[in-house]
Amino acid sequence: MKSFDEFLKNEEKSDYFKKLMVFLDNEKRTIVPNKKDWYKAFYLTSAKNTKVVILGQDPYPNIFHASGLAFSTSNTIIPQSLKNIFKELTNDINIDLPKSGDLSLWAKEGVLLLNTILTTVNDVRLAHKNKGWEIFTSNYIKELSQYKSNIVFILWGNNAIKYEQFINKNNNHLIIKSSHPSMLSAQKGFNGSHPFSRTNTFLIENNILPINWSL
Repeated sequence: MKSFDEFLKNEEKSDYFKKLMVFLDNEKRTIVPNKKDWYKAFYLTSAKNTKVVILGQDPYPNIFHASGLAFSTSNTIIPQSLKNIFKELTNDINIDLPKSGDLSLWAKEGVLLLNTILTTVNDVRLAHKNKGWEIFTSNYIKELSQYKSNIVFILWGNNAIKYEQFINKNNNHLIIKSSHPSMLSAQKGFNGSHPFSRTNTFLIENNILPINWSL
């Protein structure tokens, strides 16, 4: 697979991407995350190093929380979805409850923390839905899942599960699906789904170094 910079350069030629950039250039509201972090997930976790993909929907609609990595925040206040992820993490693999919401260490371990929509605006969820980011991220998932075998795709919630159609089924990927870890959905299948231990079991079975989930 081409590098992310090459992938981006190719997408920039597409009509949908040009329209998306015009829309973002004309957005009068405060876009989150900061522009320098729009592609942070891709640069922290290259295609070559990707072992796991965790799909989120769009950034936290808060300038203090949105970081460019799905579910991650450098803020000391941890959002409810991430609290539920951490509870499942500790229940699943019996490690200490993380004190920080910064998931950069996971990204460096090979976990692509990818929102399907890379931007929103402060205080508004899904403000940039159906503006083009979904095409961008689905194209990347298609290329990534074609390029590599034995990736674990963790799809939390209906929006993420829609992306299953873009995953190459011939490359021995593991797809883990459940409800979203949000306050309203966690009890509908996310809690007790053991995504972290299932991920590492699969990686070990395929002679891939497992993820160190400690933060």
